[in-house]
Amino acid sequence: MSDADPLLETEALTLRHGGVVALRDMNFAIRPGEIVTLVGPNGSGKSSFLRALAGALKPASGRIRRRAGLRLGYVPQSLAIDPTLPLSVDRFLRLAGERSRALRDAALARAGAQGLSDRRMSGLSGGQFQRALLAHALLRRPDLLLLDEPTQGLDQPGAASFYRLVAELRDELGCAVLMVSHDLHVVMSASDRVICLNGHVCCEGAPTVVAAAPEYRALFGMGTGGALALYRHEHDHDHDPGHDHSHDLDHDHDHGPGCGHDHGHDHDPGHDHGHGHGHGRAPAPLAAGKR
Repeated sequence: MSDADPLLETEALTLRHGGVVALRDMNFAIRPGEIVTLVGPNGSGKSSFLRALAGALKPASGRIRRRAGLRLGYVPQSLAIDPTLPLSVDRFLRLAGERSRALRDAALARAGAQGLSDRRMSGLSGGQFQRALLAHALLRRPDLLLLDEPTQGLDQPGAASFYRLVAELRDELGCAVLMVSHDLHVVMSASDRVICLNGHVCCEGAPTVVAAAPEYRALFGMGTGGALALYRHEHDHDHDPGHDHSHDLDHDHDHGPGCGHDHGHDHDPGHDHGHGHGHGRAPAPLAAGKR
């Protein structure tokens, strides 16, 4: 099998939560070395899609095909840990199956979390917690990294730093990265594709860095090292009448002729931007990447 063949692909994938369709007819493929970013409003199916790929959510219909022997590294959107549980970072990393303390410490260092081995997971800051989750995923030596809103709780410089790290890891490991974003400034210049979801694929395209544009500088500043960018896409489908096409993003788009919908950003006041441990969300399965 060549590198041109997909690591993972879906065909007409439909996901449901009870009787509600979360995502319908998703056709998708990702190849070695690609970075693909999923964006869209709350409830658009982004996290559900990643959970299905990780094996934590059973599809209602359609197919998921994985390359034989595919290794997944999964960083969930949140992970609820009882603050009374004396779980150290190192013991958490051992759940990935790595027996070598030296390799666990090396994974922490590569994730930018060196020196945290003996800290309790429940005592970490939001950024430290996300990096510990990333170290856990790296210990699986993944062919594909699944990152579900990995920068939630981080400020813009922290998010930019995290995404630069992700791009470096892609180059070092040769892995692919599929990432969910719900932040204002999270479309990466390193991404090969950006896919907008709103219960289905609304649009898809390659991001474009607009480094010299005054609008870009006004929106994003110049301190992100090129890790953040606007993107351009074209529409090639018809929406159902009355369909809500808000993408929940605070940036400009270059659309094809006749595209007059609003892309203003409007966070749900109930949306949780914390790192999720001990805040009432259901825990994500630690072993999802082993599927």
